[in-house]
Amino acid sequence: MNKEQKAKIKDLLLKKREEVTEQMSRMMKDGSVGKSQKDVSGDLSGYSLHMADQATDNFDREMQYGYATTEQKMLYEIDAALARLKEKSFGECVSCGSEIPLKRLMAVPHAKLCIKCQEQEDKNPRTNE
Repeated sequence: MNKEQKAKIKDLLLKKREEVTEQMSRMMKDGSVGKSQKDVSGDLSGYSLHMADQATDNFDREMQYGYATTEQKMLYEIDAALARLKEKSFGECVSCGSEIPLKRLMAVPHAKLCIKCQEQEDKNPRTNE
């Protein structure tokens, strides 16, 4: 991979990082992440008037936490890819050491596994992540 290609991938990573960071900021500002049940419901007593309302509130909060977790994982993957770029190990599969095709890196710039290793990972995901 030449310098021009690496620069383009770095730009893609930085742009995606900015997007993810903005999404996380919006979730923290507008969503229910980090807010108490009382704040989310707007009810001064802290209790929903109806069990269905409370269930909906809880579901919405769980969805927000799920989105926040997904975004945090994406941010971690992007930062790890940027670190690999800096260390000059970018583009090498972290599992087998083979070269990750440029076409894959352009589609998924934070990819750390070659297609073969990614397929293996998808078949046998680690449970501790």
